[in-house]
Amino acid sequence: MSSGHVSSSMAVTPTASLEGGDDAALPFAVEALDLRGRAVRLGPSVDTILRRHGYPDAVARLIGEAAALTVLLGSSLKLEGRFQLQTKTDGPVGMLVVDFEAPDRLRATARFEAEPVAALGPKARAADLMGQGHLAMTIDQGSTQSRYQGVVALEGQSLEEAAHQYFRQSEQIPTLVRLAVAEQMEGGESRWRAGGLLVQFLPTSPDRMRQADLPPGDAPEGHEILAGAPGEDDAWVEARSLVNTVEDHELVDPAVSSERLLYRLFHERGVRVFDAQTIIERCRCSQERVMGMIRSFSAEERRDMVADDGTIAITCEFCSRRYVLDPAEMEREIAAVPGA
Repeated sequence: MSSGHVSSSMAVTPTASLEGGDDAALPFAVEALDLRGRAVRLGPSVDTILRRHGYPDAVARLIGEAAALTVLLGSSLKLEGRFQLQTKTDGPVGMLVVDFEAPDRLRATARFEAEPVAALGPKARAADLMGQGHLAMTIDQGSTQSRYQGVVALEGQSLEEAAHQYFRQSEQIPTLVRLAVAEQMEGGESRWRAGGLLVQFLPTSPDRMRQADLPPGDAPEGHEILAGAPGEDDAWVEARSLVNTVEDHELVDPAVSSERLLYRLFHERGVRVFDAQTIIERCRCSQERVMGMIRSFSAEERRDMVADDGTIAITCEFCSRRYVLDPAEMEREIAAVPGA
C-alpha cells in the first residue's frame, strides 16, 4: 500500500515551514533511500472519538493506536474508497473497528468487558487487551472487483507488529510502522492525541526489495542480530535505523510537527513532503443507511424490534446518534421500495 499521487511537493529544509497542524496525514519521500511514507497526527478527531464513549484509558490507547494505523494505511486511497481495520478476539476488548472513508473521514468504536479491562490496569498492553484472534484490513474502492481483504492472526503481538506481519505476508513490501498515543494537558484540559509513522522501501529494482530470510523476531535464542542481515539493502537498513530512533513523545507532541520530525530523521539524505491530507471525525450513519439496514430484516424481525413505547430506536455504535422510527411509516417506506 504505497503512497498515492499528490499534487505538489516541498523539500524540508531549515528555512521551510515546519509547522504542520493536527488531524493530518503527510505523505513524504526520501529519494536517496528509495523511501515513501506518511506521518499522521491526530488531535481533536481522536479526542472526540475517545471521549464520546468515555472509554477506560487502556481501551482508549488501543483505539487511538488503531485509528493512527488506519489513517496511515487508508490515506493512500484515491478520492473514493474505504479502508477498514477490524479485530475479533477472545480478549477483554473483543472487537475493534476503525473506518476511514476517503479522502478524510474517520470513525472508530470498540466492544469491551469492563471488569477484565479494569483488572489489567490503565497501562495494559495491547496484546493483553486483544488476546487471541484475528485482525482484518479491508480496502473497498466501491465495487466488488476492487475489494481486497488481508487477515493477520493475533497471537499476542502489538498493532505495530501485526501491521508488519500484514505487509510481510500480503504486500511483501519492506515496511516499518510506529504508533503512539498520549493523554496530554492542553489549555488546562486533558486531551487525547495519537500519531504514527509509516516508512516503505520502494526501489525501482524488484531485487532490491527482497527482505532478509530471517527476520530479527525469528532468530534463535542467544544469537546476536547484526545491524544488517544478509540480503537486506543498505538503504533499507539505514532507513530502519533512523526510524527506530523515534521516541513515542515525538509522534504526539504538539510542539513537534510531522515536518520537524521528518527533517530530524532524514535531513542528511533530503526529504520531500507532499500536500497534507486533513482528517476529520465524521460518522457514516444516516437515516437512509439505517433504513437500508432495517430492510434486510424480515417483517417478523422488524415487529420484534418495536419497543414498549411503540417506536423502533437504533443507536449508532460509532457516534452514539439515536434514530427513532415510527414502525407504520417505516413499513410504508419499505413497501414503496421495488423488490422490498
